[in-house]
Amino acid sequence: MMNPPQTSMENTQLSGWIEIGKIVAPQGLQGEIRVYPETDFPERFEEPGTRWLLYPGTTEPQAVELISGRYLDGKNLYVIQLAGIESRSQVDELRGCKLLVAESDRPELAEGEYHILDLIDLPVYLQASGELVGKVVDVLSAGNDLLEVEFDAEFLQQQPSKNHKKQTKVLIPFVMAIAPVVDLVAKRIEITPPPGLLEINNS
Repeated sequence: MMNPPQTSMENTQLSGWIEIGKIVAPQGLQGEIRVYPETDFPERFEEPGTRWLLYPGTTEPQAVELISGRYLDGKNLYVIQLAGIESRSQVDELRGCKLLVAESDRPELAEGEYHILDLIDLPVYLQASGELVGKVVDVLSAGNDLLEVEFDAEFLQQQPSKNHKKQTKVLIPFVMAIAPVVDLVAKRIEITPPPGLLEINNS
């Protein structure tokens, strides 16, 4: 039995860097920091070592040392301690900063798991016909992951809907039965959509 494809949540908007979290608030008075995670890898916040801070409105990350970290149950937040940050006021100055790691520092994934970064912009084809459906523009988490696919212009033109211009994207469940082929080397995803999944909304 094949495992369903899975994604790891890590994103990048700055070339060469991966965003792993965002500083949202102080935790107590001793310089601890609440971070909203943008990663599925808890070691990003729990293992000591160098991380990088990107201040809002800047493009040059600054190195910081992570001393320790722990998960806050029920809040989907991590509490971390950074070297040199010892007061609530210092944490307040870091609100909105993004926490980064180098893009080369990506954990190895098991077979059938994929980094979201590797899926973005991949073309999506119908396995039966080889027809280009569109490209992946986002991956959404909702029980099973969903591929948000932007329709190719030629594919849209071939659809019967008169109002197809109103719908330019479709959500495709990222499960083995529907997306049996994910080839990162060939840069393609092949899908076998059930009837109706790709039909353009006529409303």
